[in-house]
Amino acid sequence: MSGHSHAANIAAKKSKTDAAKGKIFTKVGREIAVAAKSNPDPSTNSKLADAIAKARAVNMPNDNIKRCIAKAAGELSADTYEELTYEGYGPAGSAVIIKTLTDNKNRTVDYVRTAMRKHGGSLGNAGCVSFTFSNLGVIVIERTPELEEDVVMEYALEAGADDFISEDDAFVVYTAVSAFSEVRKYLEEKGLNFFEAKVAMVPQNKITLTGDDLAKFTRLVDALEDLDDVQEVFHNVDLPDEEEE
Repeated sequence: MSGHSHAANIAAKKSKTDAAKGKIFTKVGREIAVAAKSNPDPSTNSKLADAIAKARAVNMPNDNIKRCIAKAAGELSADTYEELTYEGYGPAGSAVIIKTLTDNKNRTVDYVRTAMRKHGGSLGNAGCVSFTFSNLGVIVIERTPELEEDVVMEYALEAGADDFISEDDAFVVYTAVSAFSEVRKYLEEKGLNFFEAKVAMVPQNKITLTGDDLAKFTRLVDALEDLDDVQEVFHNVDLPDEEEE
């Protein structure tokens, strides 16, 4: 499995995270609150532990994380969010999967549909493009001079990872969804720093867009990610380094 785009775009990803820090913290915080609602203890709630790891990967302060958990356990936990996934097509037949958390699904589908239509895309039926993606755990580990590739690969394999890719700026670990929490926890305990740690829809094959199609697609992804209810946007487009999310 190719992990080329991860290393090529680490700097761009980090700068984008810094530029949109408030919005990203809000979205990740919502995931933490939803996960914590049933059980606020990450040691016995793997979904919450995974959400916390995702928050730390985007440099969310511990105080923010604690507030999200406390909110879920307090009076404001009456908010009920539903996880919904939409699939569709972007410009030039590109495939897009949109993961949302919403307290009003009618509002969310309307906003998502409008963003898709405005930027040359369209929503499709459930399953219309997801069959071309694999649902995997993805952990992108910061590569430092003192971190030896053989050691990290050994850690990943010991933890139960399915695939390990060495890149210039990072090590990329892929896991089965069922093994993600265990692998992530093991690598955390080894003191490794993550650029990214999440369950993602990984395209089995990528396509290349150019010119107007690429510009339209980039605007589509930006518009979707800007929606408050949208948590993640996955796609099969091999974006140039400066544009990759």
